[in-house]
Amino acid sequence: MRNSVARPLTLTLAASLAVAACAAEESEPPTEMVGPAPDLIETALKVPGFADFLAVDGDTVWVTNDGRVEQWSPAGKLASTPVPRPCGTMAIAAGSLWVANCDDRELWRINLKTAAVEAKIATGLANPKGETNVIAGAGSVWVPSDPEGKLARIDPATNAIVATVTVTPETWYLAYGFDAVWAVSSEGKVLERVDPATNAVTGSAALGDTPGFLAAGEGAVWVQEQGDGTVAKVDPASLKVAGRTKVGDNLKWGDIDANGGAVWLRTTDDQTMVVIDPATLKIRARMGDAVGSGALRWTPKGVWTSAHDNQTLSWWSAPAAPATATPAP
Repeated sequence: MRNSVARPLTLTLAASLAVAACAAEESEPPTEMVGPAPDLIETALKVPGFADFLAVDGDTVWVTNDGRVEQWSPAGKLASTPVPRPCGTMAIAAGSLWVANCDDRELWRINLKTAAVEAKIATGLANPKGETNVIAGAGSVWVPSDPEGKLARIDPATNAIVATVTVTPETWYLAYGFDAVWAVSSEGKVLERVDPATNAVTGSAALGDTPGFLAAGEGAVWVQEQGDGTVAKVDPASLKVAGRTKVGDNLKWGDIDANGGAVWLRTTDDQTMVVIDPATLKIRARMGDAVGSGALRWTPKGVWTSAHDNQTLSWWSAPAAPATATPAP
């Protein structure tokens, strides 16, 4: 374990920036501006293997690894469950962890309390190479199940596939928010909105080069346009691109979350992560050294990041408050 001090960032990021700005036009990325804020402290835990995708479970986090999924707290490893080849982002719903097993193109259900495997569901996987999302929403678990353009909807009460949704071919990036499933096809360069009430696509938005991971929150759907090095902000009602933030030359193999008053972006080339203001689209902070690819998840108490290339899982949290001296009697 090692500790290092990150660049300035506020933990809650709830306060407004001193200077207001209009959302950037698509053709003109906003100017970067980093605002003053307290430091976050990185606690890096050594995790042998290939620590990658993350799912937050209270004060702990589950991470995919070589041949297993593991549960960690900032103090260390709590549990481990063998899975032949866990891949993609995981979901937590109905007291279980839901993880794709790329070897058998199945969805595995793991009990959060016992870490025991409860079910293996033959859903198929649209991208068995591993870049994919399992998500939970509208009382269901959703899996990109066929590269021809299918999503499987699973009922946690029965572990059965209760619907199949037709989407653009090669769709395997998903998010849930604003009462909808959001699906991205990287090759199709499109974001689609799926209505859980009808299990049908109700709208779409054209995207830039090689769109990938996405998040729904902070008033918009946020998509990494990996080939362009940008993050696109999409209005969930109109499906119009409201603006873009230029982050770097590319955004390949990272991750994204939107919560706590900010958009959190796991990057690869220039730093560990970037924090974007959702209103102004300006970059608030660039944090940590470049540590290769990995994942990211926000929590109310801090941020988890993984870095499989250097076998670490990091917990970023606010420095402890200094102890207050007790006045003499």
